[in-house]
Amino acid sequence: MRYPVRKAAHIFERVGLAMAGAACGLFVGAYVGSAIPVLTTQGFLLLMMALGAVGFYLGIDTPQLPFDEAHSAIDAAEFLSSAGTLCATLTALASVAVIVLRLDPHLAWTWLSLFGWVGGVAMQIVAGAKARMRK
Repeated sequence: MRYPVRKAAHIFERVGLAMAGAACGLFVGAYVGSAIPVLTTQGFLLLMMALGAVGFYLGIDTPQLPFDEAHSAIDAAEFLSSAGTLCATLTALASVAVIVLRLDPHLAWTWLSLFGWVGGVAMQIVAGAKARMRK
């Protein structure tokens, strides 16, 4: 009886992480799309949300290597996951701040936000795939 409940709890957690990633992608997409007219499309918003959902679903809850002498090197998947999560969420936080505070930053900051978001979720996706391939 405990196993199905634990499995359901894990699925709920992962779906919640995917929804958080999609929300972050929506914020970044709204900020970037409002500053770069070519990216003001629903498709761009959906792409940003999908990248966030996949990245947060795969990358935040990666299986870790056992901690022993045989695995004493740096776990690349764990490092990529944490760096990607930091980069993606920092970009989302900055995007929300720009939207809420009605700031008008230089266009270079907008491009940096776009690349920071895409880079962060890409690191999460690669980390999640790498960690699951080693099982």
